[in-house]
Amino acid sequence: MDTVLWQTLAGTRGGPNRARVLRALDERPRNANKLADDLDLAYNTARYHLDVLEENGVITSSEADYGTVYLPSERTRNHWETVEEILTQVDD
Repeated sequence: MDTVLWQTLAGTRGGPNRARVLRALDERPRNANKLADDLDLAYNTARYHLDVLEENGVITSSEADYGTVYLPSERTRNHWETVEEILTQVDD
């Protein structure tokens, strides 16, 4: 999981935005629309980053079709020290 976290959050051009998304979801789970508003991202950009994070098992979502709520996955929570290390480096 450490490799997936590094690649997803720091290894690509979109990594810093995905790191912001993960940090925001850790503070409070939310849906894509609220997340886009809170992070001042275009809705499609927020959706793209949510999809990448979910496909890689970094976040999980509720089963609702409308207003799906996203939050960090249990696997990510189990590797939160790595997430913190990555967030520190991405913030520099």
